[in-house]
Parts: sequence; C-alpha cells; structure tokens
Amino acid sequence: MSKILFVMTGADRWTLDDGTEHPTGYWAEEAATPYRALRGAGHQVVVATPGGVVPPVDPASLGPDANGGAEQARELAETLAAMTELDRPLAIADVDLDDYDAVLYPGGHGPMEDLARDADSGRLLVRALASGKPLAVVCHGPAALLAAVDPATGRNAFAGRRVAAFTDAEETLAGFADRAPWLLQTRLAEAGLLLDTTTPWAPHVVVDGNLVTGQNPASSAPLAQELLKQLG
Repeated sequence: MSKILFVMTGADRWTLDDGTEHPTGYWAEEAATPYRALRGAGHQVVVATPGGVVPPVDPASLGPDANGGAEQARELAETLAAMTELDRPLAIADVDLDDYDAVLYPGGHGPMEDLARDADSGRLLVRALASGKPLAVVCHGPAALLAAVDPATGRNAFAGRRVAAFTDAEETLAGFADRAPWLLQTRLAEAGLLLDTTTPWAPHVVVDGNLVTGQNPASSAPLAQELLKQLG
C-alpha cells in the first residue's frame, strides 16, 4: 500500500480582474475520480491545504450538468461523502515528503487564488519533482507550479518540463477569460514551462519523467491510471 498526498486549495473565492469574487474551490471530479481509483487499488490518501483549512468544493462542480447527468452527480456526491480525509487536512507547511509515495494536486479555480503564490506548496513541489516520486497535477492545479522556484537558480523548477493544463481556449469557453486576472496557460508559458495541449474538453495527459499532468476535468481518470502505473 502506498500513501498519497492530495494537496488542495483552501480558497472558496477567486478574485476576478475587476475585484469581484467568484465562488470557487476544488473541482469535485478532479479529487473524487483519482480518490476512487487510488483507494480502490488499496492506497491511502492524506489531504493537505494552506494552513490546514478544510478544502472547499466548487459548488458549480457538483450538479448534473458538470458531471454528465444526475446519476453521475449522485455517485460523485457519494464519493465526496466517503472522503473523510477532507475533514482533517494537514497544513502544507507541516508535510514531510518522506512520509509519502506520491503527490497529487487537483484543480478548480481555487489554486489560482492561493496555491499559485503559496511558498510552502512551492517548496513541496520543488522537493517532489527532485525526489523522483510520482507527481500528478490536473486542470487548474498547475497554477501551483508557479510558486515552485528553485532556490539555487531563482528560476521556476518546472521550466523546460512538458505539461498539460487548462488552456486559455477552455477558459474562454468557460466564460472567464475576459474576467480572469491572468490566464493559466499563458502564465505557465511565461515561466518557461512547455505547454502540450489538445482540443478543449478532450482528455489529455502528459508524462514527463515523474511529472504527470492533465489538461481538464476529463483528464482526471487517465491521470489517475498513469499515477497508478507509476506507483507500480
């Protein structure tokens, strides 16, 4: 049995370019789908957030429209109810990476608000990448990579790595591109990461060494399978 760390947002609001706040959090599918796969394979999950706050779920991610129908939304709700780990998160600052076999960052707009500039998360990501342990990041989760600065060089530790992430085109289709304070794909490219993307909303997973990234919610399932493959 392996022990997997889920690093999740603590933000329930995303501050838009005009200063208004949009309700957000983690995107339910991006936490629940990998959780089901990992727990189903017998692995343990531990949750960490900034300050150890209980991670808020994005309410927009819970309904039938976001999950392909009422039955899928019901199954999602059941999985979230079973995820008791969400109720007792660690603070990211207190995490000892040596205790874990892999790390996973779900998305949602929440990471754009807090993890993108969280120094504790940034340091954890630098260590996780260097450790060779599987590191999986999906959708808006790669916003957290922006805080991962290599102390030896002052550059982003993921510069030059191939990654998938929620695209500017998808943000436009979701209706937020013209209101976002910054766009994830653009900001990651500016930090030196190599974006590998596909058609909006299509599943897409990119593997670069121990780094596994997924473009969007539909990528959660194949990302989980790749993580299981790397765990052996």
